[in-house]
Amino acid sequence: QQIQENLNKQLLDNLVSFLSRSHSDFQEKTTEWTCRMKFREIPTAALILGVNVTDHDLTFRALSDALQDNITPYVALLEAKDCPGIKNLMQKLMGQLMNCDIDVDSLEDEDCVQVSQNRIRCSMPSLINWYDSVAKRTDSETPSKKRNSSSRHWRSPPVVVIFKDMESFTTKVLQDFIVISSQHIHELPLVLIFGIATSPMIIHRLLPHSVSSLLCIELFQSLSCKEHLSTIIDKLLLTSQFPFKLGEKVLQVLINIFLYHDFSVQNFIKGFQLCIVEHFYSQPLSVLCCHLADVKKRVYSLSHDQCENIRKLPSFRRYVEKQESGKQIELLTNDSFLKEETEKLLEDLHVYHENYVRILRCLHVFTSSLPKYPLGKQIRELHCACLENRVWETEEYESSLQLARMLNKSDLVTMLQQCVEILMSSFGKEFDRAVKKLKEFLTQFQNLEAEASQERDVSVSPQKELQKKTDLYHLQKTLLELKESRRSKKLTKFEMLRFEVVDYIDSLVRRYLVPADKRTLHEIVYFNAAAVLRGHLNAAPRTALHTALNNPHWYLKNQALRCDGGGISNKAPDICIVYKLHLECGRLINLVDWLEAFSTVVMAAEEPNADAASSDQVDDVIHARFIRAVSELELLGFIKPSKQKTDHVARLTWGGC
Repeated sequence: QQIQENLNKQLLDNLVSFLSRSHSDFQEKTTEWTCRMKFREIPTAALILGVNVTDHDLTFRALSDALQDNITPYVALLEAKDCPGIKNLMQKLMGQLMNCDIDVDSLEDEDCVQVSQNRIRCSMPSLINWYDSVAKRTDSETPSKKRNSSSRHWRSPPVVVIFKDMESFTTKVLQDFIVISSQHIHELPLVLIFGIATSPMIIHRLLPHSVSSLLCIELFQSLSCKEHLSTIIDKLLLTSQFPFKLGEKVLQVLINIFLYHDFSVQNFIKGFQLCIVEHFYSQPLSVLCCHLADVKKRVYSLSHDQCENIRKLPSFRRYVEKQESGKQIELLTNDSFLKEETEKLLEDLHVYHENYVRILRCLHVFTSSLPKYPLGKQIRELHCACLENRVWETEEYESSLQLARMLNKSDLVTMLQQCVEILMSSFGKEFDRAVKKLKEFLTQFQNLEAEASQERDVSVSPQKELQKKTDLYHLQKTLLELKESRRSKKLTKFEMLRFEVVDYIDSLVRRYLVPADKRTLHEIVYFNAAAVLRGHLNAAPRTALHTALNNPHWYLKNQALRCDGGGISNKAPDICIVYKLHLECGRLINLVDWLEAFSTVVMAAEEPNADAASSDQVDDVIHARFIRAVSELELLGFIKPSKQKTDHVARLTWGGC
């Protein structure tokens, strides 16, 4: 929430500034406001938020709070689903402004709202009268009597109406409200804010020119959802502040859902929270996923069973195999020795994360400045590539190094300065040597200034000769000579230094960007169950429905419902019995035969009743149960009535799940 507030701060500040300009014009009755009154223009902010609709609520909530804290208490947020007509819109608007709840259904035939003991008609004149009375009462109060909340608000504060989803409003509702409001703009300081998910052109598509000309529109663009996500990952995942980490496949699942489904940062965060819950619920050693200061205390409080769980970890087994025989025996048999070693390994893991993030940021400085982006432009793409495998073994990394070896001097100097700042911000002395080396490179680049200028003068002379010769033969000869000279020419000092810089960055990458799954005890802090997460987030409703109806024991956990060999239990819910019987039928199902089969299954375990009228007659209760079960199947979409035969239904689903 803090990160999102910081990201939206610039946007909210711009909107507040826009509202302050609009309000000051109204309050002082300046020439600009007089012109607006003449043309009946309403100050309007078009807020372009993007297609990530699920994130808009947070933005509007923050905007509403900012306005109510600093500018005006009169803010109304309207949604299209609550405003099918102009009457509903006015009811909702006045209800929010007057701080009263309105039951729209109870006001179907009445155009009034209940405020205290009075009923006020929902119309623009009523709204103006209410505003005048409130504004006069506020202005007449002395500063000593004012409340703290109202003292922050301006004199005669504006009325802000926010349309959260403008595309969903009907054209007629918007037109009517804008036309009515424009006729009273000289009496009511009204400001509109349109929340737009697509494009500003939607305003002109929904509103004819005669209506849109009544709006004085200013555009505001929010931060793109991709940049928003990159910032979240940068501040939330790529930090040593939080010990919990996401594995490469899990992170890729969350990013793919974001990119290919909804672009919702809120849903990404919910998925991240789900990973936390799943990890701490399913990993018995998640108690050790903690801050470095708490590692020692938690390690030495481990039980014998938890020590055995550590010995079962695949990464710990690989670690034990690399040790000498005496240490192997101690690790596998001595719990105290195991705890000491576990403490050291977890401390090493924390140090690894700290170093990993620093070098990853340095590498991102280089890759994001290249003319092409083999490893991706965003740091999240680079992070996924480093988690997946040894990044220096990939073709994308090799092509990035080749491009880095062609960078000019100014770009290289800028990158080195950024890397020095990143490494100097780390704690400890791990990167002191690296910082010293990078500063040496910067000094050498500064010493090359004079030599570089001389080399440029020398290289210009062949170019001048080339320009003098216009004959085709001499031109070809000169070009061939230039080509041969470039082949045989030795590398300049700048080129050699550039190669040395790139090679040194490459050595840091190979040392510190080892994939996390190569580290011992990474299972304690990394959540890697991508299949589990995908099962939670990528819903398969048909599969779940088939499982529930075909095997109710899976969900109900009732042993009486367990059926082996594909049988049908008479103790199962009626809809389950009907569903399994319908799987045995063809395209058309005879209702009479279906009822008889259902009755046979239901009556299977019951003793025959001697008082029954006849075997052909079905009990009324069973008949009613059958009708209800068939209706439920029809509601779920498995069957539908058939027009071919009135006593048949058509089956709609085929194939297995």
